[in-house]
Amino acid sequence: MNMIKCDILIVGGGGGALRAAIAAKEANPQLHVALATKGMLGKSGVTATACSDRMAFHAALAHTEPVGSDSWKYHADDIYRIGGKVSDHNLAEVLARGGKEAFEFLDELGVPFARKGGTVDQFVTDGSEYARACYTGPKTAVHIEEALLRKISQMEIAIHHFTAVHQLIVKDGRVIGALAVRTQEHNPQQAVTIFAVPAVILATGGGGLIYEHNVFPGGMTGDGYAMAYEAGAELVNMEFIQLGIASTKTRFNCSGSMMRALPRLINDAGEEILAKYFPQGTASDEIFDTLFKKGASWPVSYEHKTHIIDVALYKEWQAGRKVYLDYSKNPAGFVFDQLTADVQERYQSEIRVDLGLERRRQSPLYRLMEINPASIEWFLERGIDIAKGEAVEVAACAQHFQGGIKIDEQARSTVAGLWAVGETAGGQHGANRPGGNALLDCQVFGKIAGEDAAAKPESLSSDDMAYIDKAGMQFASAITGLTKGDMAATAMRQTLQRIMKQSASIIRTQAGLSQGEKELTELATHVPFIDEKGLAYCLETKDMLITAAMVLAAAAKRDESRGPHLRFASFEDNTPIGRQDPEWQQYIVARKSEQGLILDVRKPIG
Repeated sequence: MNMIKCDILIVGGGGGALRAAIAAKEANPQLHVALATKGMLGKSGVTATACSDRMAFHAALAHTEPVGSDSWKYHADDIYRIGGKVSDHNLAEVLARGGKEAFEFLDELGVPFARKGGTVDQFVTDGSEYARACYTGPKTAVHIEEALLRKISQMEIAIHHFTAVHQLIVKDGRVIGALAVRTQEHNPQQAVTIFAVPAVILATGGGGLIYEHNVFPGGMTGDGYAMAYEAGAELVNMEFIQLGIASTKTRFNCSGSMMRALPRLINDAGEEILAKYFPQGTASDEIFDTLFKKGASWPVSYEHKTHIIDVALYKEWQAGRKVYLDYSKNPAGFVFDQLTADVQERYQSEIRVDLGLERRRQSPLYRLMEINPASIEWFLERGIDIAKGEAVEVAACAQHFQGGIKIDEQARSTVAGLWAVGETAGGQHGANRPGGNALLDCQVFGKIAGEDAAAKPESLSSDDMAYIDKAGMQFASAITGLTKGDMAATAMRQTLQRIMKQSASIIRTQAGLSQGEKELTELATHVPFIDEKGLAYCLETKDMLITAAMVLAAAAKRDESRGPHLRFASFEDNTPIGRQDPEWQQYIVARKSEQGLILDVRKPIG
């Protein structure tokens, strides 16, 4: 076993992890700061690989509407209010207030944010009242990662590539170490790495792989959630997971112009699917208006009637029928000139290459050529030729966990010596999240966590080191035992994903959630064994069981609809049950007890 001593360990390799590492080292250059990531920095994780229609970084700048030194307060209000008042308002204020500084830091690092006439360009995203979204284009996240990597390469920070942390060592209620495996080592005993460290910052991202269809890169299995839960930390808002329509082949979020081009939504029998899911007698014009507006409300949300499109897609999928976006011809009954005035005005503002009214009327392909020609080339490079009539297969894909490890204003968890940032953290976002706040979140709370962890460095005693040694031996013994389980890790993961797809995706019912909990409990009685996917894959699968259990339990507890959590009286219904205000303006906190998973319903910090 390999033993590494350090002062601060950051777990993860995305924007939040890098920002935390930079902040910690700058705050106290004498500290030994280490970063452990499953893959290679810049090649793995969400920030380094994310791409969408126009990726946003939210920030209230000096010129941001409404102009003034207090414009950040409007941003904070959006986060809390549009989020459904199920988050902590003080954290919303920290996030919004830190936007300007976070932007300026990235700007100084050379992130090529778009400008018009020398002024940073901003646009309105879903879940926002004002234009705050800064961007570089589809690869805003990638550009942020690249800039942070340039900065970190100039600093004395120990980087441990291909190192997956799976367990925290807690003694007397505080973190004193972490246990990891080197993912490229096949021998379980030789793979074990022990970190003796009194301060751990978790920036492991979300747990999107608990769903078969997701837009997460490999490795996003909820390790941070599982580690924190096992360590005794509280987690919050685990039922709120953003899901939306995305390409199954490329994992490209089909928001914005992909919907505003007004394609046909067809199943694999060539049938247009939307009309049969809208209330009987709905005019075709209303259906097309809703489809257009789906471009600005990509994640499924109870508060936007566009969720009927997600319901339609999900039900087709559950019936065994694939669904496609078809740009080759207009939907039946479509007349461009009959779109509402505000829709036509918005479309006009989107035009990049004016092809003229006749072509605009002719097909979704020409409309997409007008408002986002780059997307056609992007799909072509990945084997989908939209220009030649190839349809884009889509599914309801998991995209972002709104909840996570419950943090305070210093990004501290409820366990001493443990911080969480980015998608790993919870409490700063509500049920809905304004687009662009995820990238902002990583930078604001990444900086806060790094500085706070470095402010009062702890030291480890000889008793602590003895405890760490013992924990390391127990961990090595446990993973060696994974060669003797009773269910292959791959089979266990696939079964888990099926359970989540059936029970906790777009349509959630009491019966479905109860069945899901029952099946997951039974699945957890099995012990996974290491198959051809290797040791790290097996350990990830165990973490996925813990994460999925919290999601199912919280979703079953919340018997209303709010944000991406749509509760239905029965699967046959197309309309979810209502949102209950103010009764359910509360969040659900998950924690481990001697009896197992416990849920507490609490009033957020207002």
